[in-house]
Amino acid sequence: MAGCASVAVDHDHITQRTAFALGIPASSFTISDRADSGVRTDYTVKTTTGKQYACYVTGSFGITGRVVSDAICSEVGKTSSPKPAAKPAASSQSCNALLKAAGKC
Repeated sequence: MAGCASVAVDHDHITQRTAFALGIPASSFTISDRADSGVRTDYTVKTTTGKQYACYVTGSFGITGRVVSDAICSEVGKTSSPKPAAKPAASSQSCNALLKAAGKC
């Protein structure tokens, strides 16, 4: 028997899971704009330092009782930067057969 997030996920669950996910105390952020959709609850977090996060948890009721996932959060307006490409070997002296085969020199 499954239930929806609006019933399974309460404010305390959201607060605890968010504090853990962000690694900050619950007293240093506020939660707003909660929206329940099926088993997923989306919400916005604003920290006392001004950072904003878009987060969600999932929740349901099952045979074992209430189940609420860990919070998944992404900082609003921050994009992940691509990793820099590997640099080729500095000289042919440091280039060996493995580096050549990998296209590193």
